[in-house]
Amino acid sequence: MDVLVLIGRVLFSVLFLSSAAGHFTQTEAMTDYAKNRGLPLPRISVLAAGVVFALGGLSVLLGVWADLGSLLLAVTLLSTTLLMHQFWKESDPQAKQGEMIHFNKDLALTGASLMLFAFFAHVDELGLTITGPLFTCL
Repeated sequence: MDVLVLIGRVLFSVLFLSSAAGHFTQTEAMTDYAKNRGLPLPRISVLAAGVVFALGGLSVLLGVWADLGSLLLAVTLLSTTLLMHQFWKESDPQAKQGEMIHFNKDLALTGASLMLFAFFAHVDELGLTITGPLFTCL
């Protein structure tokens, strides 16, 4: 079972690590998008999200306080979901559909991150991790 959990952690983390890379290599484009969405301090927000995605992704991948990493991802994803993908404000049907897809994807990832947080904080023997949880069973 430990190997399955590790494979799941690897697959889950790939999204966040590649997204973090995008936040750092495409900062200007993402800043423009955030600015168009009305996000305050768009450049700082883009870079901060990149840092959280990198740290959270590495935390889950390596099993270093993976509960904290999962929680950081959940908080960042929820704010991204609500602030960046407000499909209900779109008038163009194609743009509305695209934002709704991103909204639902980020909402599902928020849920998955919260489940991982609970899993890492609750399970006594995590297996194939570097550290145990930072938080104990809630």
